[in-house]
Amino acid sequence: MSTTVRDTHESVTNAASFIEENWAGWLYVGLRILLIVVIAVALRSMVRKALTKLITRMNRGAEAVEGTTLGGLLVNAERRRQRSEAIGSVLRSVASFLILGTAALMVLGTLEINLGPLLASAGVAGVAIGFGARNLVTDFLSGVFMILEDQYGVGDKIDAGVASGEVVEVGLRVTKLRGDNGEIWYVRNGEIKRIGNLSQGWATATVDVQVKPSEDLKRIREVLQEVADGMAKDTPWDEHLWGPVEVLGLSEVLLASMTVRISAKTMPGKQFAVERELRWRIKEAFDEAEIAIVGGMPLAETEEEAPKPDPTASVAPPSALANPASPQSAATAPIPPQTPPAGPRITK
Repeated sequence: MSTTVRDTHESVTNAASFIEENWAGWLYVGLRILLIVVIAVALRSMVRKALTKLITRMNRGAEAVEGTTLGGLLVNAERRRQRSEAIGSVLRSVASFLILGTAALMVLGTLEINLGPLLASAGVAGVAIGFGARNLVTDFLSGVFMILEDQYGVGDKIDAGVASGEVVEVGLRVTKLRGDNGEIWYVRNGEIKRIGNLSQGWATATVDVQVKPSEDLKRIREVLQEVADGMAKDTPWDEHLWGPVEVLGLSEVLLASMTVRISAKTMPGKQFAVERELRWRIKEAFDEAEIAIVGGMPLAETEEEAPKPDPTASVAPPSALANPASPQSAATAPIPPQTPPAGPRITK
């Protein structure tokens, strides 16, 4: 009994001595870890709030001009919102990963854990994951650079090579397009090798008009210029046109027709509507000016302009064989049989 008490007393004494000797170090390590964690959490919160305020300010600037004419021409609020949200999400994730990752390594270093094998294992695991998920990494990186460079956004009409249509949603891995027939295309960002954006900057509306070669070119130019001036003054075409409608001249001259080309710089995505309206107005103006368009209904010809029929067109030309005394008739006459001459016949 006394031995057990003595052993217990020695154990408690040793434990108390060990704690007394090391409590300062433990307290130092604990306070250091706590300080690292607090600083990391506070820094992460500050960075995320700063990024959120930056994104909110960007969206607020887009919403301020959304209802104005300038906003309708230059700013797509939904596109700006999605782009800023995607950029903010990427930046917040990267900031959190860097801050928390650095804090975790500092905590492990404070606990005197050898980080060499851990970092080597993490490197090998990262290489293996990179090879296995290289398509995912490619899609993600392509999406990040696409958003940062603002190559396209929601509402743009693009040709991505593998598919074309209007951009419905932009993600870091997949871009969603709506085709001309209403279908939805899900295109991985890593598969997009080239992009043709039809909604950035300005577009060109081009109309070719085919007329007869006999028409007066000066008259055609005057009529087309009247159509162009009238369209530039009417609403809403005055906003859709970003430049004057120009009569470029003849683009093709053939034996049966000649082609006059008209061109205008328009708002992005409005070139097809402008082309349809131009064709409509040109057809009405040409009908009023009695200018014939190749392929349409021909104009009614007057009696003075109508060619007179040739009375000899249905009469056959005379034949040389109709005259029996002609050499042609003599050549076609049968040869008469020859009779032997009369007289004595001598025989041996």
